[in-house]
Amino acid sequence: MQLASRRVYSGRVVHLDVDTVRFPDGSTGELELVRHPGAAAVVPCASGPSGADPVILMLRQFRYAAGGPLWEIPAGTLAPGETPEACARRELLEEAGVSAQHVEPLTSIWTTPGFTDEVIHLFLATGLTAGRAAPERDEFIEVVPRPLSQVLAGIRDGEIRDAKSIVAILYMAGFKLGL
Repeated sequence: MQLASRRVYSGRVVHLDVDTVRFPDGSTGELELVRHPGAAAVVPCASGPSGADPVILMLRQFRYAAGGPLWEIPAGTLAPGETPEACARRELLEEAGVSAQHVEPLTSIWTTPGFTDEVIHLFLATGLTAGRAAPERDEFIEVVPRPLSQVLAGIRDGEIRDAKSIVAILYMAGFKLGL
C-alpha cells in the first residue's frame, strides 16, 4: 500500500517517483518507480506463399539504450485518452507504413514490474494494406518482411532479443496459429 509519493523527475515519456510503501509484512520502505502511460505493440502478419509460412513485417530499429539496432515489432506509447488498439493502429502506420483490416488483442504484459508500472498491450494485425510511414524524428527504422519460420529461428538463436516482440510473436505463433 502506498503511504506517500514524491516526484523526483518528470520527462517527456516517463516520470520517476519515490514512494513510501507498506509491505505485506507490515514494514515500510521506499521504492523508486518509473511511471509510464502504457504502450501498445503489434505483430504485422501477412500471408506467405499459399499461406504456409506467414510473413511478419519486422523492424530493424536503432536503439540507443541497446547500443545499436534491434529487431522489433511496431510499438509506441499511449497518447492521453488513446485506446491501446488505436495506439497499435497508429504505430503500425507510422513505423511500418501499413494499415490493417483486422487488429485483435493477444495479451498484455508488465514490462519490468520491479521498477515500472508500464503495461504493453500486444496485438496481431492482419489484412495489411500499404500506406505511408511517418517515423518520429528520433526513429531510424528499416522495415524487413521475414517469414515466421525465420523470425522464430531468430528468437531461438538470440538474434531477436526485444522482450515485447518475442512475447507477442511467440504468443501469436503458439496460441493463434497453433505452431
